Amino acid sequence: MAEAVGATTAGSQRGHGARAVALVSGAHFANHFQNMVLPPLFPLLTAQLGVGFVELGFALTLANLASVAAQLPVGSLVDRFGARRTLVIALLVSAVALVGVGLAPNYPNLLLASAVLGLANSVFHPADYAMLSARIAPKRLGRAFSVHTFSGFLGTAVAPVTMLAIAAFAGLGPALIAAGVLGVVAAVPLLAAPGIDSSAAPGHAVVSKVAIPGMSAILTPTVLFLTGFFALLALSGTGISNFSVGALTAAFGTPLSAANVALTAYLGAQALGVLAGGLIADRTRRHSEVAALGFGINAGIVLLIGTVGFSPVPLAVAMAGAGLLGGLIMPSRDMLVRAAAPPGAVGRTFGIVTGGFNIAGVVGPLMFGYILDHGAPQWVFGASVIIMLLTTAVALIGDRGIAASRRRAATASAD
Repeated sequence: MAEAVGATTAGSQRGHGARAVALVSGAHFANHFQNMVLPPLFPLLTAQLGVGFVELGFALTLANLASVAAQLPVGSLVDRFGARRTLVIALLVSAVALVGVGLAPNYPNLLLASAVLGLANSVFHPADYAMLSARIAPKRLGRAFSVHTFSGFLGTAVAPVTMLAIAAFAGLGPALIAAGVLGVVAAVPLLAAPGIDSSAAPGHAVVSKVAIPGMSAILTPTVLFLTGFFALLALSGTGISNFSVGALTAAFGTPLSAANVALTAYLGAQALGVLAGGLIADRTRRHSEVAALGFGINAGIVLLIGTVGFSPVPLAVAMAGAGLLGGLIMPSRDMLVRAAAPPGAVGRTFGIVTGGFNIAGVVGPLMFGYILDHGAPQWVFGASVIIMLLTTAVALIGDRGIAASRRRAATASAD
């Protein structure tokens, strides 16, 4: 009887965990889709709004400035007041921003919407990872992170073709409005799931019973290193995900439709790579080496894309290969952060570390937009390769430093 009750309880806990993964992943899908709304439309926006790539890049930079400024305060709100409420608010705010610019598509409204989207975006990583860490057992956490990350990249992957299709059929404004409505769709099931972030998974301490640590306990050398590592990871992909369409059309005369298909292949394969990476993350502790190997090979593929004028089919295959390797390292990246987070501070730790994404988002759009506007489209890929190689070196060097600091901490604790 006791065994039956235990099995039933374990099954119920897994069911609640699966529900949490599904709801958080749905929100993450909407978030990534909305973050990818503008880049596929850049060639159309330059014509309709009468601005260049630097101006459009500035809109992305503004979004990331708002996001990085709000990331730490939002992480504190998540730790204190719960992930579900903040997540619902973020989805609704992002919906309002996109619907607003869709109703009046001009450059000032685009900048305003970008800033609001950046504020909303600051919620997702702290809230998502805090909820998953509370609800999922440690032995399944790598796979849960991979499903969550997969859903985000899936949203990013389908956004280019979806936005272009809607814009071609109904116009630019309706396409932006449709992207905003997606946020409302994702918010509704979260509204109907009160308490989903209020209890801990098996093997976890209940967060509400843990003293909330101060910032000195969170801002460790490991966390600061991981923030820089995240910034490099994001910067290395910014050129490809946001500017490869413009670079391919300008450098090689690739048709706009073929360039967007190649970008979709890259993003779709990246999503699949994330799922494979979740299995790897649960089976190894050598997460930094996984990241270094994936990015080292990836740099070679991106170098080929930027120097060889591939026809559409080989281009899509090469972009898919680059995306697969890029996605493979994502769950291992997240597990490194989860291991570095003090109890009761998962939201703030992820808020700090994922701020690296926004640091890259501030620098990347202006840098790659400048490259395109100054007639060097192939250097979109060349600059990405250089950053990938730097990221590989940082991963290998930083891993040794983190391991040494852990050994020192263990020795000090034993003494």
